[in-house]
Amino acid sequence: MPEHLLYLDYAATTPLDPRVLEAMMPFLSGISGNASSIHQVGRAALQALDDAREQVAFVLGCQPKEIVFTGGGSESINLAIKGVAMALRAQGKTHVISSAIEHHAVLHAIDYLVEYEGFRATLLPVDWSGRVNPADLSAAIRPETALVSVMYANNETGVIQPIAELAAICHEHGVLFHTDAVQAPGQLPLDVQALGVDLLSLTAHKFYGPQGVGVLYMRRGTPLVPQINGGAQERRRRAGTENIAGIVGLATALTIAERERAQYVHQVRTLSERLIDGVLQRIPHSWLNGDRTYRLPSIVNLGFACIETESLLLLLDQRGICASSGSACTSGSLEPSHVLLAMGLSPEEANGSIRFSLGRHTTAEQIETLLELLPDLVAQLRAVAPCA
Repeated sequence: MPEHLLYLDYAATTPLDPRVLEAMMPFLSGISGNASSIHQVGRAALQALDDAREQVAFVLGCQPKEIVFTGGGSESINLAIKGVAMALRAQGKTHVISSAIEHHAVLHAIDYLVEYEGFRATLLPVDWSGRVNPADLSAAIRPETALVSVMYANNETGVIQPIAELAAICHEHGVLFHTDAVQAPGQLPLDVQALGVDLLSLTAHKFYGPQGVGVLYMRRGTPLVPQINGGAQERRRRAGTENIAGIVGLATALTIAERERAQYVHQVRTLSERLIDGVLQRIPHSWLNGDRTYRLPSIVNLGFACIETESLLLLLDQRGICASSGSACTSGSLEPSHVLLAMGLSPEEANGSIRFSLGRHTTAEQIETLLELLPDLVAQLRAVAPCA
């Protein structure tokens, strides 16, 4: 990370941990090997793959056979949602449930099922705090419901959902449950038995691993139609030559994230609480989006009346501060955040909100620098375009 840069967009992607790069290097230099080859180089790659699978399974509290390596979080999510729904369609299960605040990887996968595969979908509402009401899920489940997918923690607000309670409701009705847990590693427990989930999606670059590699946990016996066809890799659940360097990096990064979780949470929570208090005290007509208690410590989504997020982001960027309007996948869109609208914000309030996401390299000095600059920048924008 350049010394002059104040990077506060860790929810979009995290820098590669040097310890992760070190673990990857043997597979990035020389011959990496194909894990499907029977010669010694191939066997070495297969051993690395098996070791990584065991590492990931240990962190998630599952069996190595229940781990599927993918090309990233979006692929893991699509494989879970489309793969399970299509497998259960023959049983008359043609209904899926999710929430209105999901990442677009979830929402667009469901859109595909509705538009091209004849499914019906229900999107659960959230309250002002950004949380799903378990009673709404109970009321939405039908005899034909195949799958429910609700994210563990929201990527824009950091709001945490009651996943174990939601999964238990699903199982009472014989319905499978998937969670997008992409933002959770290093901050929340990942034991799939305690969570009660049937499927869980992760991607390495959110926890200081490499980009382009992900994981799907799939409980043993869960029906699935593969979404990528070809070879017999990943027990015929995901074809394609495995990215050994990336997978080794993912397993290493996940192990480190879990081992250092308590320390990491304490560090970023202290800083994020300072940021929230500082902004609310110094900037009139500002607010925190989402529940303050049930929230990832690393994500702070703040709203400012009478400004446009894009203008504030540009002013921050000119001063070497990297932040976001929300999901990195929709950063080019001028539409207000669907997450904030679902929480009851007006389009103007949503368009005046900004996400600061903290990480391993964020310091108290950086937060103080931001708090010194931000009030003047907001005042500057309000002076140019005051409220009507």
